Formats: sequence, structure tokens, C-alpha cells
Amino acid sequence: MFRYLSIGLAMTAFASSADAAAAACRKVMHLTQAYAVCSFDPAVSDIRVFHRGRDGLPYAGFEKLSRDLRQEGEYLEFAMNGGMYESDLTSVGLLVIDGIERKPIDRDKSWGNFYLKPNGVFFLQGGRAGVMETEAYVAAGIKPDFATQSGPMLVIDSTLHPAFLPQSDSLQIRNGVGVARDGKAVFVISLEPVRFHDFATLFRDQLDCVNALFLDGSISSLFAPSMNRYDNTHPMGPIIAVTKKIAGL
Repeated sequence: MFRYLSIGLAMTAFASSADAAAAACRKVMHLTQAYAVCSFDPAVSDIRVFHRGRDGLPYAGFEKLSRDLRQEGEYLEFAMNGGMYESDLTSVGLLVIDGIERKPIDRDKSWGNFYLKPNGVFFLQGGRAGVMETEAYVAAGIKPDFATQSGPMLVIDSTLHPAFLPQSDSLQIRNGVGVARDGKAVFVISLEPVRFHDFATLFRDQLDCVNALFLDGSISSLFAPSMNRYDNTHPMGPIIAVTKKIAGL
């Protein structure tokens, strides 16, 4: 059972948020396993990466982010943990917020999922979203409005990451992001433990994502009102969120 946040949203804003999320989020079955899938068009939805609040400290969760947004006349429509982080909640790799590079891209070799090359970058630029393998991203010279780096890549140009095994016994709750052929950003969290291979084939074979990126595993968290998800179990570093202006303000 998921723990709920008590975030005190205004009822009109909450109802509007739930209606929008209901249109964006759905439950999808893939290889007998269940996933929550939320899709947003970056040309019309305000998708951003968040990290630090008005007090200069990491948000660490959805409740503090929601409070800050309400002070700015906005509400939280959707949110998900947005990449791996250090013990102090700083991002492991690239983090760009409002066009400012808060942490540089990490091209080092080390251990763990982040360094299971190829890893990659999710970015937002001028009303479009993208997922690119790290070296391709660097070579492209992209100057994003927002970006977060994570790893491993799940799908690279319609090909699964070569390390993924179809019979792997490593089963975890996992979340990730891809960009569909129609340009929508597709955010996914598994509703039960799954292997990397199955998670990746969901993006490629059912969600029509040519490229997709793993965001994290056991700490995966989701804010999706229409699905009664207000996760508040683990601290977070970067957060990817969709926001809207509160009507009448």
C-alpha cells in the first residue's frame, strides 16, 4: 500500500489536476506485468526538471515541490523521480535547470547502473523532449532548457541495451522515460518488480519509443492524482514534473 502525502491542494486546482492526469496516465499490461504510463506533449505541457526549492535545499520529495509551486500560482499535475543522486541528494551526472548547468555531464567509467554504458540524457529544449545516449548528446552540442543524466539507456535507436538478459532474475520496481515517435515524453513506473529486458521492450514494442532511459530502481516514486499515487517513501534528487497555472490567478 502506498503512503499518501497531505499536501492541501485547493479543491478546484486538485480537481483540474486530476482530470488532466486522468487523460495523461493509464495502466498498461506488458508480458503479464503492470505499469503506470503517463504521456505528455512537451509542446503544450509545462515539463521541467526541479531540484532545489526556494530555500536553496533539495526538494527531496513531491510535497515540498508542491508547496513552492502553489506560492508561484501553479499546481503539480504529475511528477516522478528524475535521475540518480548522491547521499546529499545532488545529481550523479548532468543537471540543467532553466538553461543553467548545475552539474556537468559525467562520462567516467565506474560501477552501478548509472555507469552501465551506454547511459544517457533526458532533455527539454524549446518545446520538444529528447532522450540521447551520452556521447551522442555531447557530440550534438545541445543547449537544453532542462536536462538530467541517468543510466543505463533502455533503448538506443530501437535496439535494446546489450547487457539486458531476457531471463535475468534481477527483478525491481523500475521507472524510466522515453520519447515516442509522435514527440510525446512517456514516463513509466512498474507496478511490480520487473527485469531490465522486459522494461525496455515495453518502451520499444508497445510505447513506440526509439530511445528510452532508465531513471532509477527501488526508490522509484510517482505523483499521479488520477492513479491515487502520492508516493512519499524515499528521498529524491532531481524531480521531473508537469505543472499548470492555477485557474483564475
